[in-house]
Amino acid sequence: MKQSTLIILFTLLFFSCQKNDSGSSGRVNQYNIIPLPASLTPKTGQFKIDSDTKILLLSGDEQLKTAAAHLASVLIQTTGTTIAPMEGQAEKDAFLFSLDPAIENEEGYELSVTPYEVTIKAKTAAGAFYAVQTLRQLMPPAVEQQQTPSFSIPCVEISDAPRYTYRGMHLDVGRHFFGVEKVKKYIDQLALHKFNRFHWHLTEDQGWRLEIKKYPKLQEIAACRNQTLVGHYNDSPESYDGIIYCGYYTQEEAREVVRYAAERFITVIPEIEMPGHAQAAIAAYPELGCTGKPVPVLTKWGISEEVYCPNESTFEFLENVLKEVMEIFPSEYIHIGGDECPKTQWKESSFCQDLIKKNNLKDEHGLQSYFIQRMEKFLNANGRRIIGWDEILEGGLAPNATVMSWRGTDGGIAAAKQGHDVIMTPTDYCYLDYYQSEDPREPLAIGGYLPLEKVYSYNPDPADLSPEELKHILGVQGNVWTEYIKDMPKLEYMVFPRACALAEVAWSKQEARNYEGFVERLIPHLKRLKAMDVNVANKLFDVKATVMAGDGKGIFVKLSPEMEGVNLRYTTDGSEPAASSTAYSGPMSIDQSCTFRAASFENGQPLGREAKIYFDFHKATGKAITLADQPAGKYSGAGPGSILNGVFGDDNRFGGDEWLGFEGKDFEAVIDMGKPTAVSKLNLRFFNGKGQWIYPPKGVSVSGSNDGVNYQLLAEIKLGEIPDSKKTAGAQIIFGSSNVQYLKITAKRYGIIPDGAQGAGHEAWLFVDEIIVE
Repeated sequence: MKQSTLIILFTLLFFSCQKNDSGSSGRVNQYNIIPLPASLTPKTGQFKIDSDTKILLLSGDEQLKTAAAHLASVLIQTTGTTIAPMEGQAEKDAFLFSLDPAIENEEGYELSVTPYEVTIKAKTAAGAFYAVQTLRQLMPPAVEQQQTPSFSIPCVEISDAPRYTYRGMHLDVGRHFFGVEKVKKYIDQLALHKFNRFHWHLTEDQGWRLEIKKYPKLQEIAACRNQTLVGHYNDSPESYDGIIYCGYYTQEEAREVVRYAAERFITVIPEIEMPGHAQAAIAAYPELGCTGKPVPVLTKWGISEEVYCPNESTFEFLENVLKEVMEIFPSEYIHIGGDECPKTQWKESSFCQDLIKKNNLKDEHGLQSYFIQRMEKFLNANGRRIIGWDEILEGGLAPNATVMSWRGTDGGIAAAKQGHDVIMTPTDYCYLDYYQSEDPREPLAIGGYLPLEKVYSYNPDPADLSPEELKHILGVQGNVWTEYIKDMPKLEYMVFPRACALAEVAWSKQEARNYEGFVERLIPHLKRLKAMDVNVANKLFDVKATVMAGDGKGIFVKLSPEMEGVNLRYTTDGSEPAASSTAYSGPMSIDQSCTFRAASFENGQPLGREAKIYFDFHKATGKAITLADQPAGKYSGAGPGSILNGVFGDDNRFGGDEWLGFEGKDFEAVIDMGKPTAVSKLNLRFFNGKGQWIYPPKGVSVSGSNDGVNYQLLAEIKLGEIPDSKKTAGAQIIFGSSNVQYLKITAKRYGIIPDGAQGAGHEAWLFVDEIIVE
């Protein structure tokens, strides 16, 4: 590794300075900047900011004035002093802004802080704005909360530029509505972290949120639902709050948001969903649907069968809507959705079937492609481009479309190989409405499990794309769906600090990033966010206990985080851990049923939430297990041993360490008991979450062997229909006592999800929990 690279990596954390210009010594400069700059060199000393400090523009560019004005607003907030930007010549005790065409990257900047002046150079005003965000993060976090007439920032030299041109965050306001001031606060945080795109999801089955003057019923009817689901989608019986829920943005309010974002160099990309997620619009204008029958705005989460009918009156409606949208939003892109479009009504519509034949389309997927291409031609003719979710690949991709790859990375890879631009936003790494902790005390979320470290680990450049194809990867986006996020505190709790991690994924070079360095910078950064009244979810010191099993060597527990100054303590008798409890020194063996608890301490004081695990041993706990097919990567738990570790998975959440998820595969496992063992009963658990495409198997069988080659069927059962009210499905298999060393367990997957159900036409998922052998 070159010496310069080592300097960059080393200077990410803390640097001891020599004497500064005033002669004082012992000061430590801190550079807790997120996202990580491309190059940072620490310097001795501090620059003092007070009422005598000036903001000088050495270039007269109007946009540069916007960036300088933003610094002025920060200084008003932090010092209480008005420091108006002005044109002038370089002088001391000043912030000096200028444009430098020699800087290569359009959003790049160079920042120099000395004891005498702060110099900001950028190719464009956007780069200067990002330099201001870096400056803000050099300021003491306390000034964000309480004005200080004067304070200092550390001296430093920074040369910085983003990795990707598209750095986005999304917000769904269809399920739950967020007013203009709340959206502005959200945009402020995006700006601080150098995001440059705000994807505003404005229409849904559960609500239409944008005023369209030509169609007033979109405000009168589509913007309101009669009530809202209480609890989770999979809960049975369903419960509703009985309260009418309304909300929409006037066109002037939407323009205000666009202006506000533009002042922060963020482009707002509106999303108008089509052809699915259209029930709210169809509730207002039933003729837009294929049945013509009146329907209410949807009150339940999930996917509605109500979709736009691809006839001329529908296209006229959508084109008129988009004309007004384009007048509000100057963005190059208009997002047209294209995801999760059920085809049942199109299959049953004689008009749709005739249209398929008339245009020589293959099937209903081809009809969706026809729909999307029709809308793309309209938008292209008006100087705009479309973005669509990766379902727009099905049936043939529109010629100039950009694909937002959310169902993993395959859609993005396929689009890039076809020469289309791509924005990567896979659920595995970018869905910030997923649970961020396995703690059962976490607030209700849609499901899944996406901890901070996994967000940070994402590399948006797929390994199997050529350098030429990689040019089509424009960037990355975090998505925030709000079925279970009804207010600003919950929104911020779900988004931050995971959006901080994603900001670094989007901005910083892959080879320069490391999670440990990120955490070191994040700890003080969270203090800044809290001072800015952001309800952050600080999970850094929560203890995570990972149970390791499956190799036949027993059960071991590994604890994290292992950080300097943090002491991990544990008990195995169910008592609450104290600073004096047994110290964790590495993975520990568990050899019997017990209640294991672990907590983190600093200087004897507790830090984050503790971990608690109930171990319930049976004959196969800790034995070796082999799977015929591996689970999906994002649902692989803590490995195959997750289902033989004596720990049950959460009844309500299928993510995390204890459930193994299989897509389109049967489950087959072989357990090696180590020696011939008398067994007579097996108990298995499967997750039942049809709203999330998860179905129990159709049947289960168990066979025994003593040589691992020749197996004899011991028993098999069929599973009937499991009611939605049950989150899990149990399967108990009882057979005559058998003395066997090897047990083969097979569960036959459900297969294709039927029409009318969520995910119709797709393979159902199969999730398996603990296998109990008695």
